[in-house]
Amino acid sequence: MTPEFTISEWRNDGSRTGPELDMLAEVLHAVVHDGASVSFRLPFSIDDARRFWTDKVLPGVASGSRRLLVAHSGGKIVGTVQLELAGQPNQEHRAEVVKLLVHPEARRRGIARALMGALEDLARSAQRTLLTLDPRTGDRAEPLYLSMGYIPVGQIPRFARGPHSPKLEATSIFYKELA
Repeated sequence: MTPEFTISEWRNDGSRTGPELDMLAEVLHAVVHDGASVSFRLPFSIDDARRFWTDKVLPGVASGSRRLLVAHSGGKIVGTVQLELAGQPNQEHRAEVVKLLVHPEARRRGIARALMGALEDLARSAQRTLLTLDPRTGDRAEPLYLSMGYIPVGQIPRFARGPHSPKLEATSIFYKELA
């Protein structure tokens, strides 16, 4: 059975910033409002989401320090994940998995798993052999990471606030060595 989505690396060639930037902003906006702990708190507007992409992500994509994968379905971006490449000379073997996001309306279709698999392939092609990530402890993505061979190494208590609450929540640290 062919999946109903495709995964590709997003590159800003100058013609894609308008509609695709709006779609990226919509995915981020939707997941934050759905409770994902991905660095933002409510209130969180679509303009806030758009600024994140233009101010934080796209400069890294342009410089090559960040790689961005997107999942398309039905002509829309429905998911995304980023690979942040460590740039220090003694850490050029590693990268961080950043902001695995799947629009709430597109979940339970294998998009997150496909994005993570494509991200691992991208990391290998960039000669990265160690990946790290840090989801909120108990996050819905933790079982996915475990099933894909990511190893939990501990938790940091009171790491960040969730989007809907002033309460400080723990984060879990995971890693995976790529063959």
